[in-house]
Amino acid sequence: MAALWKSGNGRVLPENLWGNACMPALLELSGSATPAEPAHGAAARPGFWALTMGSVGVVYGDIGTSPLYAFREALVHSAADGLEREEVLGVTSLMLWALIFTVTVKYVLFLLRADNRGEGGTLSLMALAQAALGRPTTAVFLLGVAGAALFYGDALITPAISVLSAVEGLKIVTPVFEPYVIPITVAILILLLAGQRHGTGKVAALFGPITVLWFLVMAGFGLYHLGDDPGVLWAFSPVHAVEFMTHHGEIGLVVLGSVFLAVTGAEALYADMGHFGRGPIQIAWIGLVFPALAINYLGQGALVLKQPEAMANPFFLLAPDWAQLPLVLLATIATVIASQAVLTGAYSITQQAIQLGLLPRMEIQYTSDLHAGQTYLPDVNRFLLIGILFIVFLFKSSTALASAYGIAVTGTMVVTTSLAFVVVWKAWRWPLFLAILVIAPFLFVDSIFLFANLLKVLDGGYVPLLIAAGVVLTMWTWVRGMRVIVHKTHTGMPLVELIRHLERKPPTRVPHTAVFLTSDPDIVPTALLHNLKHNNVLHERNVIMNVRTAPFPRLDDANRVQIERLSDDFSRVQVTFGYMETPNIPKALLQAKKQGLKFDIMQTSFFVGRRTIKPAAKSAMPLWQDNLFLSLARRATNASDFFSIPAGRVVELGTQVTI
Repeated sequence: MAALWKSGNGRVLPENLWGNACMPALLELSGSATPAEPAHGAAARPGFWALTMGSVGVVYGDIGTSPLYAFREALVHSAADGLEREEVLGVTSLMLWALIFTVTVKYVLFLLRADNRGEGGTLSLMALAQAALGRPTTAVFLLGVAGAALFYGDALITPAISVLSAVEGLKIVTPVFEPYVIPITVAILILLLAGQRHGTGKVAALFGPITVLWFLVMAGFGLYHLGDDPGVLWAFSPVHAVEFMTHHGEIGLVVLGSVFLAVTGAEALYADMGHFGRGPIQIAWIGLVFPALAINYLGQGALVLKQPEAMANPFFLLAPDWAQLPLVLLATIATVIASQAVLTGAYSITQQAIQLGLLPRMEIQYTSDLHAGQTYLPDVNRFLLIGILFIVFLFKSSTALASAYGIAVTGTMVVTTSLAFVVVWKAWRWPLFLAILVIAPFLFVDSIFLFANLLKVLDGGYVPLLIAAGVVLTMWTWVRGMRVIVHKTHTGMPLVELIRHLERKPPTRVPHTAVFLTSDPDIVPTALLHNLKHNNVLHERNVIMNVRTAPFPRLDDANRVQIERLSDDFSRVQVTFGYMETPNIPKALLQAKKQGLKFDIMQTSFFVGRRTIKPAAKSAMPLWQDNLFLSLARRATNASDFFSIPAGRVVELGTQVTI
């Protein structure tokens, strides 16, 4: 097994991560006591029904806007040679059974049980799979990275297609608005992204009620049109879906790619489990969201059966003329809410990737004093704004953009299902044959959806694939570059050997405490060597501190700090944070003080090594990767800010490193 390197910010990095015969590990799974499961007491959380209401606004915002375009796009492909009754019933049946099988059965009833101490999402599932296997594995690591990378494609496309499809409803009200669709869309998106720095705490309380209203309105208009052709209810029979696929060949696969648009956003069910809990998410889906979506799709089907020309935009044509403008406004608000949810997810997954050592440290701003999960990352926000606007101007309509949508989500679903197999088999200890029997149908359906969406690669599906490839390339470059840096700055001197040497030849002593942050607690930190070399002094008390990321989302404070007394002058402190926590060294030291570590924070100096990275004449990486790594390194925030160390107590000792 390849050795594990630890990055300069204390994160574990795998050696030869992308090389042959590599054995990477994202998380350090040994060498410390297993932290206890964090308490999620009911007293610390809002009431059950408040969480249920909140989940409607955040979790289901994305899938709740799918009726704006999903049914329309599926009908467009199936009506190439004229629209027949069986085709409308077939498409409607495919929509309903996609919701039933993929969302209800797979996510709501099954995957929500595969939580990592209350947290869900691709990275949480990957950490759970790694812990279940008990050793680092290349396949699980790469699956997790691929799933995280694909999410960014979803984060860029979702706001673009959602807001565009809502604003396009203005053309139904009057064609006069047609030239203004893109300018209005761009203005809404710019305002949305610009407002991220102020946080969503004040408006988030409105997300649930507004989205509940949205689902009720959708269900109401759908129910109103069921009388147009009650025969549409036969779409609940899967026979219509099967017959459609068997009689339409390649066109059936193309339509299936559009049908999948009805379930985009299902990953949010799993990713947001830690915010709302399994019960509220399940109740919201079964009690409101699924019935509203099903009734709306049935209503659109009944309308098209009665008026085939309504397939041009069946969602907005469900409303009578007097209600179309209010419906457009409500739809626009709903798409902004859906976009907000996916933007928040992008911040969250980036923060997790930073914690896990996959990306450089970035500035993280907290927009709420009450909710630690409400964060804002300026660098990520700029990337999202540029990417979303580029996509809007590139595709110009939700119909064109629908071809690009779906690949990222289906790819993420395949990753999630594959990781779930490892968890079911190893963590839940199911027999292999039973794990295969349960997971195989989910993976088969996900793979069919992925194949159907891959048919749209040349029509725009290349966009999310390029985005994901760029993210993977960035992560690979950062991990590989940091491995080179750590290798070159490794002092090689065992800490216990230095302590014995200093006992024989003690240097000049100065009062108070010095804390040296290091990536390897067994080796002398570079900052300590520089301090001895240039200042010829040693503090009264010296703490060698290493920060690690655990394969758990959060830890109890009782398990956060481990202290080892090495001598009268030296202590070794191991601080562990969950991969969804924000590292805070001062708070960790308060916990260490309770365990007997003596220090005064106002008389403690934190020594941090600051590297100046320069290109070497002969590098271990290609020139393009050198330049990319140097660019990432220059934009990385310093350790003192990232670890919340008081600026007035930090001493930075710089070194030059060539790569």
